[in-house]
Amino acid sequence: QVPLVESGGGLVQAGGSLRVSCAASGSIFRIFGINAMGWYRQVPGKQRELVATITSGGSTNYTDSVKGRFTISRDNAKNTVYLQMNSLKPEDTAVYYCRADVGTLVYWGQGTQVTVSS
Repeated sequence: QVPLVESGGGLVQAGGSLRVSCAASGSIFRIFGINAMGWYRQVPGKQRELVATITSGGSTNYTDSVKGRFTISRDNAKNTVYLQMNSLKPEDTAVYYCRADVGTLVYWGQGTQVTVSS
């Protein structure tokens, strides 16, 4: 069983919007709960970088390049985190990874490709 499953990536023109989702499934999430959830992205040859995070209480954090364009949210009852991406730019093109923290344990999704054409 894959603990984190992302969906919603794809190809969009610059200026367009996409929403990616990540659902966490498994007993560890139900039993212990999820602390922070987040989205990271990676392009070939570069390190994975933080895009946005959200705590269980709803506090959010964004990297500067996406502030005002991206919105992270979560549904604690569904153990799901979302990333609404508006005004997309070609430089947002990357594989987007979901992350979930359970205590000191870190879980990653398999990644979903987001491609923004100019």
